[in-house]
Amino acid sequence: MSVHDELQKTIADMVDGGRGILAADESSGTIAKRFAAIGVESTEENRRFYRASLLSAEGLGDYISGVILFEETLGQVDDRGVPLPDVAAAQNIVPGIKVDKGKGALPGAPGDLITYGLDGLAERLAGYKEQGARFAKWREVYPISPGNPTRLGLTANAEMLARYAAVCQSVGVVPIVEPEVLMDGNHDIERDAEVNEWVWHEVFHALYRHGVVLELMILKPSMVTPGKESTRAVPEQVAEYTMRSLRRAVPAAVPSINFLSGGQGPEEATANLNALNQLWQAPWQLSFSYGRALQEPALKAWAGRSENGPALQRALLKRARLNHLAMRGEYRESLELE
Repeated sequence: MSVHDELQKTIADMVDGGRGILAADESSGTIAKRFAAIGVESTEENRRFYRASLLSAEGLGDYISGVILFEETLGQVDDRGVPLPDVAAAQNIVPGIKVDKGKGALPGAPGDLITYGLDGLAERLAGYKEQGARFAKWREVYPISPGNPTRLGLTANAEMLARYAAVCQSVGVVPIVEPEVLMDGNHDIERDAEVNEWVWHEVFHALYRHGVVLELMILKPSMVTPGKESTRAVPEQVAEYTMRSLRRAVPAAVPSINFLSGGQGPEEATANLNALNQLWQAPWQLSFSYGRALQEPALKAWAGRSENGPALQRALLKRARLNHLAMRGEYRESLELE
């Protein structure tokens, strides 16, 4: 199979109009915080059991088309000895991998950040493919403040995303491009819309310069929302501002926009996605790539006890199903009580 055919098959398997992506790629530090919140130690065995339980939830593939894994998870197995990427694939869920190596301060741009991990990326991707990964994800983050993001922050982060995406496509791995505009702060929704438009314009200019094929990638952006310390917006307002900004900045060639939840609660993220899909016909699939907004109820149901595995899976399946309905504009708040 040619590289182009590999990419096309992965896109076809992941973009089907009714399913989204489970982000289960928390770093060691992040998963430790999530586990600590429920009183669970972040041991390798606890991480393995938890993530194996997520992936083996019967019927998950009805609502989830892809799963982003942390590097550790690619090499882990379930209780039967089956590699976790194979557990996902058995449910028609495409395994993927987070490939960035964390972030730090961007020199010359106070307050802005830059993500590391391009060195040796092609070689790492070859190894990940052998372990079953068919797509990758790279995240750049953009803080909002009176002076951020800076012009340098916008261009440098876009360049990193484009270079990553070009490397991925060169070896037959579909890139998920994630420019996350952070919710931290007290900015209003108009300011958030302005920054997101700047970010997306810069990202797509860079992707074009690097020859990235837009039809063979997935965009994972933030929704346009006010800052966490500002007054919350209703779903219809989030949908209107988000769609307006997307139409101004994102080419129609992109097959799917899989929103990150970015600090939204589970119900809030689902309601906002539903409003987006009710607003008007978009040229892209409008889907989800949620981490905490899918997993938070499952973590609470599990509480670190193996006997709660079935409850963990039921909680995950419920949230996945509700987001599947939101992709169709069919979610209702009353469904939360079922």
